[in-house]
Formats: sequence, structure tokens, C-alpha cells
Amino acid sequence: MKRNGLNTIVIMGLGYIGLPTAAIFASHKKTVIGVDINSHVVNTVNQGEIHITEPGLGEMIQTVVKQGYLKASLKPEDADVFIITVPTPCDEDKKPVLSYIVSAIEAIAPVLRKGNLIVLESTSPVGTTKKICQWLEKLRPDLTFPHQNKKNPNIHIAYCPERIIPGKMLDELVNNNRIIGGMTKQCSLLAKQMYAIFLRGKCFETDTHTAEMVKLTENSFRDVNIAFANELSIICDQLNINVWELIQLANHHPRVDILQPSAGVGGHCIAVDPWFIVSSAPEQSPLIKTARDVNDYKPHYVATEILKQCQNKSKVKLTCLGLSFKADTDDLRESPALHIIENLSQYPHLELNIVEPHIDKLPASLAELNNVKLISVNEAHKNTGIIVSLVKHQEFIEVKETIAKNKAKILDFVNLFPNIILSAPHTTDIESTQSEVVYA
Repeated sequence: MKRNGLNTIVIMGLGYIGLPTAAIFASHKKTVIGVDINSHVVNTVNQGEIHITEPGLGEMIQTVVKQGYLKASLKPEDADVFIITVPTPCDEDKKPVLSYIVSAIEAIAPVLRKGNLIVLESTSPVGTTKKICQWLEKLRPDLTFPHQNKKNPNIHIAYCPERIIPGKMLDELVNNNRIIGGMTKQCSLLAKQMYAIFLRGKCFETDTHTAEMVKLTENSFRDVNIAFANELSIICDQLNINVWELIQLANHHPRVDILQPSAGVGGHCIAVDPWFIVSSAPEQSPLIKTARDVNDYKPHYVATEILKQCQNKSKVKLTCLGLSFKADTDDLRESPALHIIENLSQYPHLELNIVEPHIDKLPASLAELNNVKLISVNEAHKNTGIIVSLVKHQEFIEVKETIAKNKAKILDFVNLFPNIILSAPHTTDIESTQSEVVYA
């Protein structure tokens, strides 16, 4: 069937970025084919359901699948546009892994035709978009690509990094500005026309290398600033200062805006992307690397502080609040809380009750362990010796007073109990009917 314009769109990867993107295009009455290698994901979407937690996404998917604008598949089909939203993790040596992008390119190569637009959204090292042209040149020598013929290529290729966060994806997809790095001016123009289907934000054009570096820069900026806050928290622990009060007071300065400390940094972006810069220019990026090291160290530090409270005890019951990498999401990717609990689970004398309201079963790394159990929010304050706050979910905020009335010790790493930690010392004496709260 012959198609014209930008009416049929293939989304390669139906994860936290690909699925909302597919839903948005389909909601604007474009024919969308979502491709994923996971048959469970494909079947779930084709039933009008979702496999991730995101406000409003379930209803949108149900509607567009029912209307026939979205279907999921294990393989790509003929289309006008191919958008790549697959993961780009790091290996054990902190080097970028591009195998998912390579697999996506190999999958779409057989169905490419003249006039197609390919847009890479996956966060990538500088130079990846150019490599796509080179890979495709070998796979489809019958077609002409931008690096071969800038004036009149058969296939148009651009880089446009995603800029959305879990919990606000549908809103940010539509309203956030986008950076578009086309291999040619025409590539950028076609990409802008495609995003104009739903985008209310602005599109800013640049070259592919700059667009790739923009995404890495944005997340590295945030990582460096989070590292400062996390390092402050460790320093304050040594100096017996309440870091939350410290930051609150320092932020009264008109030109100071320190972020909040946490149990560490997780997710598919900030915990990974800075390493792409370090990998490309190791000698020129000591600050970025140090920030990564600080944030990677924080979960280990938190676990160590928790273990200190469990010394010289034959059996300790811990209730851990939160498992996801950020508040109000089910996303466990690179989660500091998950790493902390995996560390603690190695100690047989610890009985771990995990409270994570956004999942209904524990991940594989914890599921088979005898000393780890998933419990509900309502059980969080019952029958426990120590309560550890690792993620500041709204569900926890709503019941924090009830939790605090328990006589368990509370180790607060996310400032869930600001009204209980009253002053500078990390251990605060409070009413006998409440918990002892420790910040470490």
C-alpha cells in the first residue's frame, strides 16, 4: 500500500519513552506500529493495556488501540517514519552499549524505502547518529544516505533526544521544547514537521553532534548538582549537622539553589549519560566523573549507615520505604533503593519488609530470598524494629504521622519526616510515643 507524508510511524522500543510517544502520535490519528522484542509487552499493548505506570497513559493506550491507530508488533513494517527509542546502557567498565540501537537499525533496514525519515531519540554518545548512516550504507547499498549525498539523499536521518520524566510524560512530551540535529537541513525540516503533529513546545535546530551533546550535558548538569547535595549530606553526617536545615537556610541566599540529597541517583538517564561524556573525553571531564563517583557511592554509604544501626543484634526487622529510583513511579532502572536493599539482603540476620506501592511483585534479584518480603503501605508501621525511608512517595507522605508514632527507629534518607527531625543533631529526642529518628 502506498503511503504519503508522515502518516505511518514505527516506534522501535515500547518502554518508558517509546510507549508514551506511540500513544501521542496515535492520539493525533496517525497510524503507529510499536515494535518491541518482548512478546509480553506486544501482547499487553495489543490488548489496550500498559506494562508501566504512568498517569493517563493507560486510558490513552486503551483508546488508540480500540480506534485502530496503534498496534504492537515484534517486527517493523513499511512506514514513513522510524523513531528509535531503545535503551543505551553502560557496561561494567562504564562504556556505552550501542547494541540495542544496532539491532533496531538492522531490523528496520529491510523495510526502508526512498523518502523515509529515521529519528534517533535514545540518549547516545556523540557521533552515534553519523554511525547509523554508516551502518545503513552497508545494509542497504541500494539507498543513498545523508553522509553520502547531503543535497539529495534517499533516506533522511536526525537526532532528537527525549526530554521527559516518569510521572509527567504525556504533559512533557507535548509541552517541552525539543532539540533537533539533522544530518542535513532537509532532515531537520522533516523531523520538525513530524514533531509538529503534536508538539506545542519549540524546536531548535542544530547539527547531530551538538544535539547529542546537549542531552548528555543536561543530565550531567543535574548529576553534578545532585552530587554536591549528596556530598554535603555525608559531610554533615560527619560534622553532626542536619543537612536538610543547612540546605534550607543556604537556599535563602538569592543566588543559591542547592538540590535535595537522596539515597543516590538512578534511572535511565542521569545515572548513565554522564559516563558517555567521560568515555569520549576522559582527561577533559574530571568534574563530571567525580560527580558520578559521588552519586554511585551514596547507596553504598546509605547501606553502611543502616548496617551500623543493626550491629550486635541477632535479628533485626527492617521496613524499607521505597524501591523505585524516584518518587511516584514504578521505574526500578538503576534504582539506588534497589541496590541498597540488595546489599542488605546478603545479611541473614536482617528481615527486610519492602514497601513499594507501585509494584505488585519483587524484582528477580529479591523475589526468591527468604529474608525479603513485599508488604503494603498499611503494614509499614507494624511489627518492625527499624524503618528506613529511601524514596519519598506521596503514599508515604500521607501516612508518615502514623509511621512516626511507631516506637521503631527511623532512618530518614529523603527527608520524609521533616517535622520530626527538629534541629541539627542527626539523632533527635522526641516524644516517647514516637520513633527515634536518625539521619545518616
